[in-house]
Formats: sequence, C-alpha cells, structure tokens
Amino acid sequence: MATATPAHTTTFPEDWTVADLQKHLGGIPAERIRISPPPGQATEADLIRTNDRKQGICELIDHVLVEKPMGYFESQLAFLIGFFLHSYLTENNLGIVLGEAGPVLVRDDQVRIPDVSFIAWDRLPDRKLPQQAILPVAPDLAIEVLSPGNTKAEMDRKLRDYFNAGTQLVWYLDPKARQMRVYTSVDDVETIDESGTVSGGDVLPGFSMSLQELFERADREAPEQS
Repeated sequence: MATATPAHTTTFPEDWTVADLQKHLGGIPAERIRISPPPGQATEADLIRTNDRKQGICELIDHVLVEKPMGYFESQLAFLIGFFLHSYLTENNLGIVLGEAGPVLVRDDQVRIPDVSFIAWDRLPDRKLPQQAILPVAPDLAIEVLSPGNTKAEMDRKLRDYFNAGTQLVWYLDPKARQMRVYTSVDDVETIDESGTVSGGDVLPGFSMSLQELFERADREAPEQS
C-alpha cells in the first residue's frame, strides 16, 4: 500500500545523494543547505523561526532551508540601492521598498528574499502592507547583489522564479565586475557597466541611478582593508 506524501513536503528520489540535492538547488555549496528540518520537510513556519534567530538569512526552496550568502560590502550596496529607491518613492508614492530581510512568496513551496525589492501599492491588499512574516505577493522589482558564494545555476533558477511569479523587472548587481544586469524577462537582459545609469523603466518611471555614484559611495563608506 502506498504511503501518502505528507502536506508541505517535497519528496526527492530515494537514490539521491547530497550532491544530487546540491545540483537540484543550483550547485550551491553544501554549507548553505540546512539539514534541520530534513531537506524536503521544511515549512514556512520553519523559515520564519530560523530567520528570527538571526543566525543567517535563509530562503525556502522546495521545502529546503537554504542560506543566502551576504558579505558586508554586498549588504552596503543593497542598503544604498534601497536608499536611492526610498528617496525616489518619497516624491513618487507608487509603492514600498523592502530590504534584505523581506521574504516574498513566489510559489507555495518557494520563498525568496531579494536583497532589495519594490512592490506597487496596487499589488497589495487594500493598498496596505500586510502584517505577516512572509509577503504573499512577488515584487514588481527584485534586486539581488551577487556574492562570491552564488552560482550561475542558482541565480538562473531564482530569475525564473521571479518572472514566473509575476515580477516585471530584475536587477543583478555584480560587485566584482562592477556592473548591473537588467532583466525585463528571463531571456531579455541589458548589461550596464560602472559608467552607466540604471533606469526604472515602466516599473519606476523617471527613476535613474548612477552606478558610478553607487560604487563610489560604497567604496567611501566601506572600512579600509589592512
């Protein structure tokens, strides 16, 4: 007699190894995969409880808790992007900007945490931010600041998750290359180098951000290396 799969779980093949799970999640390092709860059994409640302990920030991917890599410089860049967006929204009250601790539900078993995100008021119930730990809508704009621990396969999958959930615009900032990749769909991308300017397109009309100013501010405010 077959055993029913419990609710809120993902069943992986019985012959899978840790390497198979890593590949499934985008080739991420094993040290970013939490084993408690066991992979495939983690829930949104587990995610909230884990992140509340502030022992790293995790996302929920196919009922697996996966840590997000984030260094101080990446965090600084995310903060500055959020600052520029907040300044724009002060004059253009189109929605709300969230930081790197704002989880959003992109699928029943998929909770992503963009480093910065923008959500239009019209996407929110009663045009108000719901008072719950995980926002039940995908962002209009999702921004990820790439870390050395991110893999291409991981970020390609995250890109698909965002657009499949209704996100209209995705920015991938690469601090090492000092450039921004602007996606308007999974297949449509523009790469902007450090001398260029990133615009908000139809999502944030009139918004623009100089990458040179962004990196200059981050460099100026980052601590000196010994």
